[in-house]
Amino acid sequence: MATTAPPIPKTKAFPKADILKILVAELTDVAENEAGLHGIKLPSDPAGIAKAPVPLDSLTVVDTLCSIEPVLGFPPRESIVRTGGYDSIKEALDHMLPRIERVWNKKWNKGAKK
Repeated sequence: MATTAPPIPKTKAFPKADILKILVAELTDVAENEAGLHGIKLPSDPAGIAKAPVPLDSLTVVDTLCSIEPVLGFPPRESIVRTGGYDSIKEALDHMLPRIERVWNKKWNKGAKK
């Protein structure tokens, strides 16, 4: 009598590149608007814009999370965003991406950690 091993559960890879692309675009728009309001001159290159000291209000950043919902397949919680906001796009991404990935893994990979 032959025995078969149980099937290996399928996991969904975290779509980091897609999430990052969307959030960078959304947060760049926010940073450009905030820079205009505060009279801050932004660098012309994307890397410079990401590191530029521009205040990003937490409520505005929460609004950007709606843009990643189609990729995630579920609405991300507001608690992903730090109360008080961020001082740059890079700071926002460094804080939010690991949290988004943890939520992804809880939802799609039954708590798998990477």
